[in-house]
Parts: sequence; structure tokens; C-alpha cells
Amino acid sequence: MIVFRNLQDIQEKLPGAVATIGNFDGVHLGHREIFRRVRDAAARSGGVSVVITFVPHPLKVVPSGKNLRLINTCAEKEMLIEASGMDYLIAIPFDPEFAALSAEEFIRTILVDKIGIRKLIIGYDYKFGRGRGGNVALLQRMGELLGFSVEVLQPIGNGSTIFSSTLIRQIIASGDVKNVVPLLGRHFSVGGKVVHGHKRGVGLGFPTANLETDKELLPPPGVYAVKVKIGTGIYDGACNIGDNPTFEGGELAIEVFLFDFNADLYGQELRLYFIERIRDERKFPDVEALKEAIAADVLQCREILRTTSLIEYSEYLAEN
Repeated sequence: MIVFRNLQDIQEKLPGAVATIGNFDGVHLGHREIFRRVRDAAARSGGVSVVITFVPHPLKVVPSGKNLRLINTCAEKEMLIEASGMDYLIAIPFDPEFAALSAEEFIRTILVDKIGIRKLIIGYDYKFGRGRGGNVALLQRMGELLGFSVEVLQPIGNGSTIFSSTLIRQIIASGDVKNVVPLLGRHFSVGGKVVHGHKRGVGLGFPTANLETDKELLPPPGVYAVKVKIGTGIYDGACNIGDNPTFEGGELAIEVFLFDFNADLYGQELRLYFIERIRDERKFPDVEALKEAIAADVLQCREILRTTSLIEYSEYLAEN
């Protein structure tokens, strides 16, 4: 996949470009279906498949009153779009100047003059341009004038639920990581680097790796059964997210205890895949009570993970 992170880097129009536009946070099952249709249309016409998105998310720039926490980092989103088999990704820098561009200017100067769009596949409720003044009807009218077609998609879902980044954020924020899989299409994951912590886990008999991450969206404080990827290896574990209230709290930490694993992980990159939430984080009366609770958590996590297969992005995209 060829990635353009600046419109100035596009030196010539893309041949027979079939494109979709959106934020695509989560790259969930609905997004995958859109990408599949773009790829198929490009193959039929002999053109190239294109994803147009924005960095950062427009709601990070345009005042909205929302505290938006994204499902994916930019690197994760890019990896998932590439794995979806797209030919081009255009990640347009979104700043106040770009936000001031009218919908008509966006269509004429960027979609047509710069990218050379031949077909656009878009959701029925897509809004764009200054003040969100552009919509499907405007795209269709200008497409007739400027020589591109517009295919409008109705909501995509599984028969009972519409696939939605907003809904997925809500489910993850509630801690229901198990039931986000049918919408996200894979287990929700958090990647990062192992850093030094307070070393309390060693004293408790459950040494943990402390994860530092750029991820905005995290499940709420609590204990989770997780699969952990280190290099090409996959390990079972128990993860605690919280501020350790038994030790009078502190900063929020992500700590994972790996089962049957004994190696120095400091400075290494790993990825946690959240399988199921076990319990809330809570304050225990003493260290012994905490140790007993952790031992019970580990037993419960082992049982859950013993019969659970990991769905990561390679399995998630296996049929593409």
C-alpha cells in the first residue's frame, strides 16, 4: 500500500481511483465491508482502491464538546487498512485551515483535481466540508458535473446491530471486552513498551510487566484475562488496570502477569489482547487478602484462556 501523508506528495492523479472517505476509527467489520466494495469496484474498472482519511481526527480540531478517545492509534489504523488490501491510503493533515475548506472546494480541488476520483463509495449519512455542509446529495450533483460516480451505502451490520465506532468505544469503555468482538471483528488490543513499575508484584508472588502505551481508549479499571503477544510468541496472562488502591493509589497503571513465563521484559514491546473482564479493581484490607484475590483471579483467567482462541488482525482479515 502506498501512503500519502500530505496532499503535496501526490504528483499525479491516481489511475481510475475508486475511493472511500472517513475516519475509520477501529477499522471494524463495517469498515472492512466498505473496503471490500471499494476493492471489488476498482478491480472491475481496472482502477486503484483508495482510502481517504484525516489526521488527527477532525473532532480533535473542530470544537465539539466531546472527549473523544480513539480505538486505534494512527499506526494501528494504517496497519489494518493496509492489511485490508487497499492500494492507496491518503492521510490528509486536518488543521483549522483545512477545516475551513468548503465542501465544494474539497470535491473540486482535492477529490477531482488532485486525486482524480472516478468513483466514490460512501455512507448514506456522510457529512464533510466547512460546517459539515457537504452531503451525499452534493457529491452526486457534483459527480454528474465533474465526471465521477457515487455509490451510497446503507448502514452495515450483523442483522441486529449496526457496526459503529461510537458503539464500540462505549462497549470498550464499559469493560465488556468480550462482547465487542462481534462488532470489532477481533479482540481489542493495547500495545506498548514495558517500563519499570513499583515492583510490588514480585513481593506478592505475581511479578508483573508494566505497560506504557500511547493508546487513548482503555478498558476501565479492573482485572482482565488477556493474551499477550511478545515478538511472535503468544502467552496467557492476567492484567490489572488501575491505581492500586490497596497501596493507597497513585497513577493509573497497566500491569500484566504472564503465566508460566520467566524472562526480563524491560524495554520490550508487547501487545495485550483483552479477552474477558474478571472483576472491578477494589481495595483490600491487607496484603494477604490481595494475594488471595490475585491467586483466584489467575485461576479464573487460566480457565477462560484455556478454551479461548485469539483473534488478532491476521485472523480478522483472513478472508480478504
